[in-house]
Parts: sequence; C-alpha cells; structure tokens
Amino acid sequence: MLCTSTRFLFTRLASSSSLRLFSNNHFYNNPISFSSLPNKPFPKPKSLFRTLTPLSFTLRTNHTMASPSNPQSIHDFTVKDAKGNDVNLGDYKGKVLIIVNVASQCGLTNSNYTELSQLYEKYKPKGLEILAFPCNQFGAQEPGSLEEIQDFVCTRFKAEFPVFDKVDVNGSSAAPIYKYLKSSKGGLFGDSIKWNFSKFLVDKQGNVVERYAPTTSPLSIEKDLLKLLDA
Repeated sequence: MLCTSTRFLFTRLASSSSLRLFSNNHFYNNPISFSSLPNKPFPKPKSLFRTLTPLSFTLRTNHTMASPSNPQSIHDFTVKDAKGNDVNLGDYKGKVLIIVNVASQCGLTNSNYTELSQLYEKYKPKGLEILAFPCNQFGAQEPGSLEEIQDFVCTRFKAEFPVFDKVDVNGSSAAPIYKYLKSSKGGLFGDSIKWNFSKFLVDKQGNVVERYAPTTSPLSIEKDLLKLLDA
C-alpha cells in the first residue's frame, strides 16, 4: 500500500500511464500502473496543531480556611473539615478548645494521640473540644491523604475528636487560623511553630490563653484545662 504522500508525488510527476522507480541506484523493470490507483482527490493533510488537544493545568490553592479581615477571636474563623466542608468555629462558642497540629509518623505521635484521646473522653461532657489539623511541614511526617489520616487516627487510637483539612502552619502559605494563633501567643524562640503537636489552649470566648511546646505532655496541661472548664 502506498502512503498518501507517495501517491501524491506520483500523480504530480507522472506524464504517462506508468513510472519506473529508482531505489539505491538500482533500476527496477516493474512499472507501476497509475490506473490501479484510486481516481479520487487526495485529502489535505491535517495540521498537527489542529489535532492536538490543548493541555490544561490546575493550580492548587490553599483554600483550607477563610480569613476574616479583623478577627477578634477564634470564633471568627471558618475552616475546612476532612471532607472539605466549611466549619464555622463560632459553633464552638462556650467550649474550651485544644488546637493542635498533628502528624502520623512522628516520634511524638503515640504519646500525644493517646493522651489527647484520654483528655477528650474525660472532659468532653464538661465542654472540651480538640481540633486536630494535620500538617506535613515537619520532616514530611504527615504524607498521607485525609482518608488515610482519618483511618489511622480512628483505628489505632480510637480518637473521636475531629480531624480537619491538612494545613501549613508556617510560612506564607500558613492557614489564617494559625497566623492568628501565633500572633496571639508567641513561642519561646519566636512565633513560628517548632514541630508537630504544638498545642494552643482556647477559652470559652475564643481567646488564646496558652501555648505549649510539642514535647509538652497533653496530660500535663490538665490543671490549666480545668480552670477554663470551671470558669
């Protein structure tokens, strides 16, 4: 079978009913009759650029939280839960909050999840809520999907407190709520979050009362927690 470009060339050059082919300087005595070729116009080759499908790119933006223009408390923020639904933190008015950035593959994971679960089970009836925000900024120790994180927390630690959308806690892409938390309570060596499981204690009015280092045991802040719960 002759390709379209070969047949087109034969048609333009042929001046008789046959054409002898030359290949590698050898003469072939087998003429090709053009009467055997279809008597149809050859289709115009399609432009390569017309057949290409334009590529599209999706830029992932950090849409985890809405940032109020002049927040007065934690209750002014809206965040995303693990399923991408908006959660108005104003719904937590009257509750004492522990806000913590979590990771599944950290050396502090077992002790923190275990003790946070103990606090939650003990004090939830009195008004405690724990808000956990997965973060992969420290040693890439939270690489999993939100579904994998939820399964890990629920299966291994039987944790019942809510796990929210994955966030950044430092840098220009830091979630608005973490910018607010850090500005409200700076750390010992600056405002930035130092590692996984940094903890913030928030009172019933949404004010940031205290900040604890990653190595601070959740059970060790029980006295501070009780003061706010009993207030």
